[in-house]
Amino acid sequence: MSDRELITRAVMDYYEGWYDGDVMLMERALHPDLVKRRAGEELGVTTKERMVELTRQGAGKPDGADRALDIDVEGVHEDIANVTVSAAVYHEYLQLVRTRDGWKIANVLWQPR
Repeated sequence: MSDRELITRAVMDYYEGWYDGDVMLMERALHPDLVKRRAGEELGVTTKERMVELTRQGAGKPDGADRALDIDVEGVHEDIANVTVSAAVYHEYLQLVRTRDGWKIANVLWQPR
């Protein structure tokens, strides 16, 4: 598989894990040092541990009614990548890093649509 295909697979794992409450997919997609922030005056931080916990609780299942995703892998340079995702309920900017375990989401900036 090409880097772009592997990056897209990591992004799909993130969304499918969220929508299905699938902890394995979510853990596979995220870097251990993930920082996820919601846009706004105060940028709260969500960690990998919190995302996995929310996934386990099924917090993303209601968001999965419309699973249409527009995934744009905008740039790949050696071990880093930048991806924009428009989903039915979110717009997110993702930054990924290549690790020995594959491409992982390291940073997310998001807001609701």
